[in-house]
Amino acid sequence: MTHILLRHRDVPDINKLSVYKKNGGFDAFKKAVTRMKPNEVTDVVKASGLKGRGGAGFPTGMKWAFIDKNNWPHYVVANADESEPGTFKDREIMESNPFQFLEGLAIACYAVGATVAYVYLRGEFWELAAFLDQKIAEMEEAGYLGDNLFGKDYSLRIFTHLGAGAYICGEETALLESLEGKRGQPRVRPPFPPSFGLYGKPTIINNVETFTNVPPIIANGADWYKNIGTADSAGVKVFSLSGRVRKPGNYELPFGSTFRNLIYEHGMGIQEGRPIKAIMPAGASSSLIVVDEKVLDTPMDYATVRTLGADLGSASVIVLDDTVDIDWVINKTIHFFKHESCGKCTPCREGNHWMRNLTERIHQGTGSGEDVSLLLNVAKQMQGKCLCALGEFATMAVVTGIERFPEDFKKAVKA
Repeated sequence: MTHILLRHRDVPDINKLSVYKKNGGFDAFKKAVTRMKPNEVTDVVKASGLKGRGGAGFPTGMKWAFIDKNNWPHYVVANADESEPGTFKDREIMESNPFQFLEGLAIACYAVGATVAYVYLRGEFWELAAFLDQKIAEMEEAGYLGDNLFGKDYSLRIFTHLGAGAYICGEETALLESLEGKRGQPRVRPPFPPSFGLYGKPTIINNVETFTNVPPIIANGADWYKNIGTADSAGVKVFSLSGRVRKPGNYELPFGSTFRNLIYEHGMGIQEGRPIKAIMPAGASSSLIVVDEKVLDTPMDYATVRTLGADLGSASVIVLDDTVDIDWVINKTIHFFKHESCGKCTPCREGNHWMRNLTERIHQGTGSGEDVSLLLNVAKQMQGKCLCALGEFATMAVVTGIERFPEDFKKAVKA
């Protein structure tokens, strides 16, 4: 298929401005600014069915329409804090197809009346930040950023900002706190960013992959995009495939493609031909899915994956074969979440601390059946009580691991 997002796989050197322009680059931005009103741009994105690709899957156009039009200035922030274990799609887009991402960000700014945008990058992406700064400078020199764009009364500047490598800053309000120079901790919501965001002003936040979908939608129309994918989930998705597959990597597929298609046709199957034991469809923050033939033939879209007792999230699909013990998996995930918890709310701070102690004991073989029951109890006590999604994410693999793979835990505690 022809790639819509990972276009560098079809068009060599599309990360060069001259090549991007030859292939329709910035035509959509020009169309938006010169031929469309801001609300018309939002309406097209809304009609396309584009949902946020950062994990929550919230309708993008609807989010843009929520911006408070009685409070100015407006800001747009690109969430490039790609720190979910198993997710590596945004980095490839920014490195290899940066102008399409930046064009999508620019179109979003026009749609919501923002004249300043920020790209918030995780701290480890410092080389990538310098690369994007160079691309932004090229856009300014070519007249795609700056004052009176395309001869119209619209101006725009884009800046990059490096975080400090904190997973919590992938949460949009913690990201805003960090961007303002404060400690990266989530805010109490409401109010939500479209009414009270950066510097207390209305702010739209979407992730890199979401913005990269916008230029082709404006160029080709909402109906074109809506005809790709499924009724619930329009368009294409970049699936980050990892784990025990032979060929891990990023694969751009229409929503509705099956797990079997992703794992066996694109990922070339499982190492040593072993059977699949479990799938984590959304990285470390994912529920564990017990795999059988029916699961493998399940379409990958937001609604259908929920019928399996999991969320698709950012589609960072981690595949586990029968050599992997689930008590080892949750020990790894809980160590990660314990380290990354910001500590602002008690359920997450204390819950992850005690879950870490219990998973360590169970995995080392010094735990008991009572420890497994207590671990499940602590995880369930955390659910629905944390300030942001991190605490909730930390419990997903624990609860589903214990409930769906009880034999692994009986073996771990020698019950």
